[in-house]
Amino acid sequence: MTDIATLGLYGLGTMGSALALNILEKGFGLHVSNRSDDVVDAFRDEAEQAGLADALSPHHDLEAMVRQMPAPRAIILMVPAGGPVDATIERLMPLLDKGDTIIDAGNGDFNDTRRRTRSVEAAGLTYIGMGVSGGEEGARNGPSIMVGGTTDAWTAIRPVIEAISAKYEGQPCAAHLGPDGAGHFVKTVHNGIEYADMQMIAEIYGLMRYGMDQPPGAIGRTFETWDNGSLKSYLVEITGKVLQAEDAPGVPAVDAILDMAGQKGTGRWTVIEAVKMGQSATTVEAAVAARSWSAEKPLRETGEALFDSEPDPVNLTEAQMEQALLAGRIIAYAQGFRILLAASEEFEWSLDPARIAEIWRAGCIIRSALLDDIAEAFRGAPPHDQLIFAPAFKPMLKDSLTALRSVVARAMEAGHPVPALAAALGFLDTMTRARGTTDLIQAQRDFFGMHGFERVDGGKDRHGPWWR
Repeated sequence: MTDIATLGLYGLGTMGSALALNILEKGFGLHVSNRSDDVVDAFRDEAEQAGLADALSPHHDLEAMVRQMPAPRAIILMVPAGGPVDATIERLMPLLDKGDTIIDAGNGDFNDTRRRTRSVEAAGLTYIGMGVSGGEEGARNGPSIMVGGTTDAWTAIRPVIEAISAKYEGQPCAAHLGPDGAGHFVKTVHNGIEYADMQMIAEIYGLMRYGMDQPPGAIGRTFETWDNGSLKSYLVEITGKVLQAEDAPGVPAVDAILDMAGQKGTGRWTVIEAVKMGQSATTVEAAVAARSWSAEKPLRETGEALFDSEPDPVNLTEAQMEQALLAGRIIAYAQGFRILLAASEEFEWSLDPARIAEIWRAGCIIRSALLDDIAEAFRGAPPHDQLIFAPAFKPMLKDSLTALRSVVARAMEAGHPVPALAAALGFLDTMTRARGTTDLIQAQRDFFGMHGFERVDGGKDRHGPWWR
């Protein structure tokens, strides 16, 4: 990259440090800086211990770093989303020359990315919104990278981005997906799918533990077995490891953890943007809601006491659980890609769903064995661009639907919460019924608001007999 641009990175937190080491390890020179001097010194020591300091230029001040970087420059920002990114851009812009590039590699809101792109590029600079998935391990050893920006901007950084990305069968899991906010939007939806997948895994765990009286270690071994089959994925793999881990001899690690899940906002962003575009990702909505409810532990404790709501056992097999989770996962992916396609049309991004699936096959949190089939399905143009109708997925869903229905029904009868699995079932049942029940809703809207409706015989803007 040295013959294209001088590379810098600002923000040496957990992800920033890992990504910087990855860049250095791949043979690229790198200038680094951070708000705190001691962090810069600690990173320099870490790079030296790893034998990667030869191409490193550490700086205790952002302005000094920029001044010492020959133009053209490409500066990666690894700072918290929102205000800190805006503040850093405000500091950078007077220091940069036309043709220099700012790369926001954090979990940015794509609306902010679109706004910043207009502002930065009006000043003759280049702006890239870059989604990076894989956590600290991915950033260090190869993440999935989703780039949004101009084609020229992508060309300038492509060598380093492809070099540091994860590889799947030798191919980089990095791609230019579209202009301005496209990369950050795809990363947001990735995180939404991640929320749904994690929630459904947790619901299956809950049924096996509290409905089938299985200890965490045994459930972990089951997940370990599932990771060798159609559920093979990073999240199933780590679930098997987590559930078999012990906090102390004979004490499962999960029992030492408070049941209050955090969230940083990307799941909510997925839901908000979907609704704004007239879409709905019910599995993600359920997962976001479940995390929010989990934070209200005192209320849940009060509710359990007031309703005496200890759940009953469930009569289910592990094979049913496996098939239900498979169906739920397929539907979560399907809903995520529905949002991506809607955004592509809304913002004129020309997103390629097959390519997105391909760059998610390694490095990212939602990598799974299904992504090869998803990429192939979209290359084959499934009916109405719907993943659930694709030839590869229709039989999978038909075969696993009975299990999903049984798991959801028995869980509800016994009092076990399964909001995400229930949402997945509701979506599939709705999308496989030619005639639903919104005829009544249209009638109600016309009755109280004279909104009119479309008739089955083709008549438009008609009113019911209650207005005669």
